[in-house]
Amino acid sequence: MSYRNLDIYKIAFELFLKTHKASFLLPKYELFELGSQLRRSSDSIITNIVEGYGRSIYKNDYIRFLVYCHASNDETINHLEKLIILYPDFSNEFESLRNEYNILGGKINVYKKWVKENWNENKQ
Repeated sequence: MSYRNLDIYKIAFELFLKTHKASFLLPKYELFELGSQLRRSSDSIITNIVEGYGRSIYKNDYIRFLVYCHASNDETINHLEKLIILYPDFSNEFESLRNEYNILGGKINVYKKWVKENWNENKQ
């Protein structure tokens, strides 16, 4: 088993690619401001899944990184909500991403709860 088999990883990775591409729709002056924050928070979701899985022999470490992952997902949604208001010309693209991140957040939360209840440090 690998983190690559996790649905939350697969979804987060695909969303990162979409988000990265969408961020370049923004005006040049915004690329290194809110656009950069959006790209970093989106990347942080998948990075925390990977790093947490690497420490999954320690259940509490794994849970902590899933909490970070969920927080980065919320941060990404917040950036998208700002962009929807600030750049109505691109709101359809950013609204679609926000909806997908909302779904991902639910999946991360369900997985985090599953790990809390079922993860065995001796027998992953």
